[in-house]
Amino acid sequence: MNDEPADRARRGFSSRAILAATRAPEMRQRPTAVPIYQSATFATDDAEELAEILAGGRGYTYARIDNPTAAAMAAAVAELEGAESGFAFGSGMAAIHAALLATVRAGDRIVSTRAVYGSTRTFFDRMLARLGVQTTYVDATDVEAVGAALPGARLLYLETISNPTLVVVDVPTLVERAHRAGALAVVDNTFASPYLCRPIELGADLVIESATKWLGGHSDVLAGVVSGGEPLMSEVRAVAVDTGGIIAPFSAFLVLRGIETLAVRMDRHSASALTLARHLEGVDGPRRVTYPGLASHPQATVAQRLLRAGGGMLAIDLVTRAAALAFIDGLSIPDRTASLGSVRTLAVHSATTSHRQFDAAALAAAGISEGLVRFSVGLEDVEDLVADVTAGLAAARSVVPA
Repeated sequence: MNDEPADRARRGFSSRAILAATRAPEMRQRPTAVPIYQSATFATDDAEELAEILAGGRGYTYARIDNPTAAAMAAAVAELEGAESGFAFGSGMAAIHAALLATVRAGDRIVSTRAVYGSTRTFFDRMLARLGVQTTYVDATDVEAVGAALPGARLLYLETISNPTLVVVDVPTLVERAHRAGALAVVDNTFASPYLCRPIELGADLVIESATKWLGGHSDVLAGVVSGGEPLMSEVRAVAVDTGGIIAPFSAFLVLRGIETLAVRMDRHSASALTLARHLEGVDGPRRVTYPGLASHPQATVAQRLLRAGGGMLAIDLVTRAAALAFIDGLSIPDRTASLGSVRTLAVHSATTSHRQFDAAALAAAGISEGLVRFSVGLEDVEDLVADVTAGLAAARSVVPA
């Protein structure tokens, strides 16, 4: 099949996603789905060839180092991100771990957005701090504050859309500030996915996706991926080889299958989330509704400039923990579970799930209310979702003192 890179660049996102996700290793009779290479080892014709591959040559030897299905997934995501290459991991946190260990050393300092995923902050404060890497937290919507914190830093860490407060940062402006200060820029793009935003194309050095979420899309796989340019990606791969966080072949296959429908799913997630957010803005109960597609969003102008659409995530602040938990328990469509980015709608209380590691002071510093509910809007009929949140709000009001 004649499918040159120049031809790919001219195609729309859906066409590129389907072709990238089904691009199997070359053979005379090409399969139309990437095979699952469920093998721990790969044989070579002779010992010299084995040694050459293990020394960095092209090919496969041991699945902890690389696997054809995993490589196909990494290549597909990197292509959609606009990156030179990628590497697939067994989870989003494994991807974050490798990206950071590949870029910082003892004595380095990270400047991170204050609005950051709870496990990422724990990784910074517990794991990296043990290794002599310090982290400065800033309000990433304040460009001047970020710029003031950057001198002497090794790396700027951002989330395109923050978890769970849905802060949208000005990625190209902040990346330019980082590079001006001699720092690398690493962006977690999980809440957006490459369909809504591609930070590599905006100047970021590395981009991270928890492919468990929108890329996989069906709550049936754990996966992560790091994409970027060389030689940084060679450092990321080296960390993966030494720490063993590579994705399993079947998990990579599931992500590839999810990528094929990413565009149509994200369009539906975004449309339903906007409808739901507009409904919630007009009813009694929430103190605040936050959604990047609303004109009321604090960074609405930035979101409109950077994002293709508002995405599938919204947040509502019900003030108290009791009201938030009653709201969730009053819903009949979402399961009581964690995570996001599924065909199923998922509603979680951030203070006890994604940011359970935070005490009250840390929650307040991150802008997370005790009553914050993070909504991952699924593919159900939006009329049913509107009716369900109406019932949830009635349950929440029942626990509010008169």
